[in-house]
Parts: sequence; C-alpha cells; structure tokens
Amino acid sequence: MKALLAMVERHKSGRGGGIYSACSAHPLVVEAVLRHAELHDTVALIESTSNQVNQDGGYTGMRPDDFRRFVRDVAARVGLPADRVLLGGDHLGPHVWQSEPAASAMAKAERLIGDYVAAGYRKLHLDCSMSCADDPRPLADEVVAERAARLCSVAEQTWERVGGERPVYIVGTEVPGPGGAHETLNTLEPTRVASVEHTLEAHRRAFANVSLAGVWPRVIGLVVQPGVEFDHHQVIDFQPSRAVALAQFIEREPHMVYEAHSTDYQTTANLHALVQHHFAILKVGPALTFALREALWALDHIERESLGDARHSRLRSTVCGAMATEPASWSKYYSSTGRVLELDLQYSLSDRIRYYWATPVVHAALERLLDNLTANPPPLTLLSQYLPQQYAAVRSGALAPDARSLTLHYINQVTQQYFAACTTRTH
Repeated sequence: MKALLAMVERHKSGRGGGIYSACSAHPLVVEAVLRHAELHDTVALIESTSNQVNQDGGYTGMRPDDFRRFVRDVAARVGLPADRVLLGGDHLGPHVWQSEPAASAMAKAERLIGDYVAAGYRKLHLDCSMSCADDPRPLADEVVAERAARLCSVAEQTWERVGGERPVYIVGTEVPGPGGAHETLNTLEPTRVASVEHTLEAHRRAFANVSLAGVWPRVIGLVVQPGVEFDHHQVIDFQPSRAVALAQFIEREPHMVYEAHSTDYQTTANLHALVQHHFAILKVGPALTFALREALWALDHIERESLGDARHSRLRSTVCGAMATEPASWSKYYSSTGRVLELDLQYSLSDRIRYYWATPVVHAALERLLDNLTANPPPLTLLSQYLPQQYAAVRSGALAPDARSLTLHYINQVTQQYFAACTTRTH
C-alpha cells in the first residue's frame, strides 16, 4: 500500500505523524470514519478482524469480499474515492479455530488470508501467536514466526495471481485478543526490548527460510504492548516514560514502526504521545461502537420523551432483550451477576453489544428510531439535555438535527481525537 509505505517513510524521516485504523463493521461507524476522511481530504483505513469477517462469515455474516463491497458502497455514497479507502485484516491466523489441531487450524488460516488478499485487503496482520488444540502453551517465538511466514507466502502467491498494490504486513502480538482484556486490570508492563529483538529476529529468519527475504521491507509494523489497555470499566493510560526504550529500539529499524492495539479510550494527549514514541499505527475498535451506543441510548431517551410510549422504538430494551435471549456472544467475557452484569452488558468498555446490531429485531428497532427522529427532529431542549455537544453544533448551524447526522457527529468525536494525534507534527 503506497499510502502506508509513504506514512512510514514520513515518520522515519522525522516528520512525524501516523494513521489510525478503524476496526468496525457497523454501517454507521464505517460511514462516520469515511465521512471524516472525505472532510479532511485524507485516506481512511478500515480493518476487519478474523472473527468479524472470514470464509465462514464471522459474527458479521460477511466474507472478505462482502466486507470490501460493503465498505466501498458506503465510500461511494459519501463521496470518498475508492483509492482513498484502505482495507486491512487484523489477527489473521488460526485465532477463530484455536480449538482445532494446528494442522487444520492453519489450513483454514491459509484460506482466510488468501480470501482477504483476493478481496483487495492489502494491510495484513499476521498473527499466529495463539496455541491450537495440540500445541504447547505458550508457543515459542520461532513457531509463531514460522507460521506467520507460511501465511505470508500464501498472501504473496495470491497477490501475484490477482494483482493490485503489493501487500504490507504487520507481525507480532503482545496484547489480549480482539476487544480488550476480559479480566480486571490494575497495571500493565510494556514489552521488554529483549523480547522485541527476539520476536523480530525470529520473524526475519522465518521469512528468509521460505524465500521471503525480499518481502521483509514490506513488514512495516510490529505489535508490542506499550502499556495501554482497558477492561470492563477502567483504562490503563499510556505512560511515555515507560516506553522510551521501546521507542529507541524501533528507531534502528529503517522501514518499521509500532502498531498499538487497544488504544481505545486513551486521551488525545496520550494518543499523540504514542505517535511520538513511534506507535504510528493506532488501532481503535470498541471505542467507536461504544460511542455509537452512547449516542443511540441518548436518542432512545429523546424519542420516548418527545414522541411518547406508543411511538417509541424501544431500541434500548430490544438490545437488552436480544442479549438476554442469545447470551453466547457475551457469556465468555462477563463473569458478573445481578446488577453488575446489567451494567457490564450495557456499559462495559469492551462493548459486546457490537455483536448484536445485525440481529434482525435490533436492526428493525434501530431503523424505526432513525425514521422516527428524522420525521420528527428532536426539540432543542432535549438535545441540550441528552446530547449537549451536538446541541451546540446544531445551534451554530454546523449540524443538521436529524438522528443519523447526530449519531455520526457523536462517533466523529472519537475519530477526531485519533486524526489529531496522527496529523500533529511530533517534536
């Protein structure tokens, strides 16, 4: 991807800056990210994870080519040219099939990455860090690297067949799985430099062993733990002083920056500091759908108060009902009970609600809410009560008071933080 290679070159030359990656499949989130890119005349990087989108449909029901068409359709609708939409795949490897023996899990991972490349994804996170059913725990770096190189070979062979821009790669994983930590966190240690050296050398050797030494310069990012994370109700903030050694190490790699996962809910200052410390690719996922949920819960209140119970879509209660009826998508993440569980289900920072937006009954309730509040714009007084920042934008004439615009504006409060962190020159 020329845009990402150019970003890395700018960053390595001392001009600073970075890019954020939006990991979401929700139509309103994707629209918000693409509209923000169109407004600011920049590229948009949209990523799907291997559990969201895969050859079996993932939890979104979409295969890689389905996701590509979905994102490109939204881009066309908002006026963002196709060449300014970059697609990335996150945690591509045996993650979804860990319960199977390594041989079958890796065979499915090869199919996964081939499908991603054939669909037009060109930023690929090769993540084979998880143990499969017949593997030791944890896996040695050498095994992880050998499997990553194996997937890279498939990606390169697929690219040579289908054409287009050359893929770029991200390696390494020292973070919890997609969606944040399951357990309560109190502190978090950044990755040790010795571990980074060992991981990089293992991957470099593994690539060379399968005749991919020429591809190594397109390995543009390394995932390490900078000391940031979130659990259900708290955030571990980035502490720049603890990442100095990591920053100094990556400066020696001519074509590589760090990719920071789980940066959701960090302050704008923290995000900027991450980019300054060469975490030039910032991943954000649950924070976007968390913002979506906050906006929609506020609109649910506004709808009920302005239109009355008879016309109320009951979006919030419909979502809660769907989660109670089908607990499989959240039950392995929440061990709480009673009132605490009720809070976790609706308000956890890991936002497992995101698995339920495509449920037919939830989708129907959301469409009814949007239709109701488009036909009957919210009174300014209720906007002031429940969405004060959107109220201010409406009053200034910068924002239309329809439900969709209000929701997109709310989500863009998150994207603006990331955009600011990635476009402000480092010092």
